[in-house]
Amino acid sequence: MQVNETLNEGLKRGYAITVTAAELDAKVNEKLAEAQPEVEMKGFRKGKVPMALLKKQFGQRIMGEAMQESIDGAMSEHFEKSGDRPAMQPDVKMTNEDWKEGDDVEVTMTYEALPEIPEIDMSKIELERMVVKAEDEAVEEALANLAETAQDFKARKKGSKAKDGDQVTMDFVGKVDGEAFEGGSAEDFPLVLGSGNFIPGFEEQLVGVKAGEEKSVTVTFPEEYQAEHLAGKEAVFDCTIKEVSEPVAAEINDELATKFGAEDLAGLKAQIAERLEAEYAGASRAVMKRGLLDALDKMVDFDLPPSLLDAEAGQIAHQLWHEDNPDVEGHDHPEIETTEEHKKLATRRVRLGLLLAEIGQKAEVEVSDAEMTQAIMAQARQYPGQERQFFEFVQQNQQMQQQLRAPLFEDKVIDHIAENAKVSEKEVSKDDLQKAVEALEDAE
Repeated sequence: MQVNETLNEGLKRGYAITVTAAELDAKVNEKLAEAQPEVEMKGFRKGKVPMALLKKQFGQRIMGEAMQESIDGAMSEHFEKSGDRPAMQPDVKMTNEDWKEGDDVEVTMTYEALPEIPEIDMSKIELERMVVKAEDEAVEEALANLAETAQDFKARKKGSKAKDGDQVTMDFVGKVDGEAFEGGSAEDFPLVLGSGNFIPGFEEQLVGVKAGEEKSVTVTFPEEYQAEHLAGKEAVFDCTIKEVSEPVAAEINDELATKFGAEDLAGLKAQIAERLEAEYAGASRAVMKRGLLDALDKMVDFDLPPSLLDAEAGQIAHQLWHEDNPDVEGHDHPEIETTEEHKKLATRRVRLGLLLAEIGQKAEVEVSDAEMTQAIMAQARQYPGQERQFFEFVQQNQQMQQQLRAPLFEDKVIDHIAENAKVSEKEVSKDDLQKAVEALEDAE
């Protein structure tokens, strides 16, 4: 087997690989010899079929396998000897397309090698971690929001008109073509106006009703309504209004605290403070991570594979285009051109991605099975009722697994670098942290 270099320009590599006819024939004979003990053929005992007959019967099929294995073996041996790591899947082509049995196999292999990543001294990186304490004012504000979510309703004065946000308690009977339909009637039904729980247009027509009033509401069921016999049909609901109630926030006391799983009000406040500080810590980490990536970007500079840059720039352009055109869900759209800004962002992302991957590999950073399972389950919660199907889909989809593993790996590498860097803490206000987070969003 011969491997000759044909291209060595920057990170671009090219090789001509020749597998001789003799090597290929030996490989075929080797595979036939391995299979011979298990082959059964009429007129021969198991394992006693002559090699010449086996070659005539199965040689052509095994030749293809032997050819592929030989080429794969040559590639593996080359990468092991050279130390090259291809940036993307190598482009492999057979050059003698008129090949026939007895000829050598000639193949070209081209790829872009990953560059050598320079080592960095993590102890020279200086970072600042913003620390925000949960102030009493923020805890009280969060407590008031909780009380609002646990709101009750109090009957309005007799004769008061229902407003958006009020709860209307009523009896109703729904009819299509003058006939009441199954599931279209209820008694003492509480409906919060503006909640969107009823057919579009229903709640709006009840704004302004009073207790004791009768009101006919005319609506049209959506074309995609789940009950096919009602889809697209006009319906009239005869409503008898029994009570109009206004929303009132729950009282902030020990009783409210128990509704949210705390022993008392003091315990609920402690839980809120802990949750707020966890949120602040998450935002602070995002700010520090950006600072770390900026520092790394300034510390290193090395050649980047053009194929990776082009792929990343194209992905960035595609993502930004869809953000500007949210109504287009599929990929049936004009070709999206990459700009210099896309390429500049791609250069940063690819450089930092390769650097973090190298640091993580050398530090033996790994994403555990438990961490992957947790990430998959977190994603699965976005598909209520289909969690199991989503979990099974990810288990069978290597690309999806990689999409979930990549951010976990990156975060662990970031933590590893931060542990070895010089990190100082600075206590700031919630507003200061918010401004820092907004600055990150503006910079993206």
